[in-house]
Parts: sequence; C-alpha cells; structure tokens
Amino acid sequence: MRPEFTRIVASAGWSYKWGVQQRRSQHRIDLLDINYLYMPSIDSTFRKKYLEKDENYILKYNYEDRFIVRTGYSYIYNSAGRALMNNSGIGNSYTIRLNFESAGNLLYAVAKLGGMKKNALGEYTLLNIPFAQYLKGDFDFAKNFMIDPRNSFVFHIGVGVAYPYGNSRALPFEKRYFSGGANSVRGWSVRSLGPGGYKGSSDGQMDFIKQSGDIKLDLNVEYRTHLFWKLNGAAFIDAGNIWTIRSDSEQEDGVFKFNKFYKQIAVAYGLGIRFDLDYLILRFDGGMKAINPMETGKGRYPITRPRFSRDFAFHFAVGYPF
Repeated sequence: MRPEFTRIVASAGWSYKWGVQQRRSQHRIDLLDINYLYMPSIDSTFRKKYLEKDENYILKYNYEDRFIVRTGYSYIYNSAGRALMNNSGIGNSYTIRLNFESAGNLLYAVAKLGGMKKNALGEYTLLNIPFAQYLKGDFDFAKNFMIDPRNSFVFHIGVGVAYPYGNSRALPFEKRYFSGGANSVRGWSVRSLGPGGYKGSSDGQMDFIKQSGDIKLDLNVEYRTHLFWKLNGAAFIDAGNIWTIRSDSEQEDGVFKFNKFYKQIAVAYGLGIRFDLDYLILRFDGGMKAINPMETGKGRYPITRPRFSRDFAFHFAVGYPF
C-alpha cells in the first residue's frame, strides 16, 4: 500500500519437490502456478501523470490487473552434498542452479483456437483480465576454492533471460530483472543500476520501474576469511548489469546489443563482515563504484576519483550472496 496506489498479489500453486536435504540434487516442478495482480485503487493524479501517457507503456502495463498462469522447473546441484541450506560451502565445492518457466501459452492457444475477441490493447483476456505470456530461463554457478580451513575464494556467475511475446509486450514487474543490491553489484543500491547505460529520468520519478530489464548478468569474486569467534570478513569485486530486449524511449540506451553490452558492464569493489550464528548468517557489505556505465567522461571511472557520498552503498542481508 502506497499513497499513490494499492497493489495486491494473490497466488496459488501445485508443485512437486524432491531431493533429500543431505543429498546433492534437488528438483522442483511447478505444474501450475497462478498469480493474480490486482490494483483496487490508483490515485487520480498519479494515473494522469504517469499512466495515461502513450509513451509510458511499461508503467501502464504494470499498473493494470493481470493474470500470470505459469509452469516451471528448477534444479539445484551442490557438490558438497549437505549444502542446500548453507551455501558457505564445505571444502572445494560448486553449486549449479537452473530455472525455466513458461507462462500464458496454453491460455493463448485456447483463446486463438476459440476465436476469442481481444481487448482495446490487443490482448486476450481471462475473466476480462489480460494474462501474461513469456519464457524465462536462469543459470547460476558458484565455485568455492578452499585455500586453508580459514580462507577461501568464491567465484560466481549468474545469467538470466526473459522474453515476452504473444499476449505481452512487456514482462510483469514481478518477473523483470533488476541490478544492484546485496546479492548483485554491491556498489549500487537495489534497483538503481541499468538497464544498460540508462541514466534515469530527469525528475527521478518511477525509476524503480524503469530500472528493470529482460536480461541480467552478474559476475562476482569474493575472498572470505575467518577473523575470530563467529566473525568472518570478506573482500569482493562485482560486475554486471541488466538490459532490455526491445528498445523503449522510456529506457534510453537500455537495449542489449552484442557490440555494446560489454561496455555497459558496471564494476564495484568492497569489504564485508559476516556474523556466523550457525543457524543463520548476518551479512554487512559496503560497496564502492569502480566503473559506472551510467556516466560518461571522467565520471565513468569513479575508481580513479572515489567520492564516498556519491559512490558508496551499504547492504544488510541474511545469508551469503552466492
């Protein structure tokens, strides 16, 4: 609930999950997962300023009632065996996570074959509510190198791609990727990086919606060491960003291009403290921007002229980032 609107998400699902906790592999199949995004109230000023403009399609799309009817499969493999609930790793180990989901295809086929009429925006509806249609896949790999019982290096790569089509021109907000935050590029606050070289709107309004995308890349290297008692330390370097698949005037310079995306990868560095309480880990990380793709000229490389007030981001989280 916000002063501008009230947003409700109701969900129900049927899934199967198997893989004993102490074993290496874990599977999950979502046979049916239904999400109903409901907007019972929207402030009239907010609606006129942001949602009734033709160029604000992404904003308009994410502030309408919508169904997400999806199926999916996810897989986790941890070579350490007993590690599915404690990702600190035991010895030299690695973890692989795969996830794939599909939404709206069966509904679209039924609507198409049944000759159902579309609404004013060209969307098929279920109970007069449009439904989302997309494909989404994620791959995550983390490798733990033990130096000795007190020190280790961890390498992580995460890649995700989602593609809206058919009944959708954009992904629902809940399914879009974001960058920055405690588990991403830690020199940026959550949802404040990207897409691509997008610099943000002039008034800074609604950027948390616009700073989202269809493609995500995370690259991380972290050195972890035991300090004393239950206190651990870390030093890290993060890199990554998000991008959109389709060009949008509201997300200028945010579209993914093979000849350009590597120039838009943000880089950060920092230090962290972890309290290992056995049953949970409390994590405090401080990140500094090193390469900022949202800036040009000298401002693009804050590592050469660091400014704490401009380049620092603090994060608190539970558990390791990967």
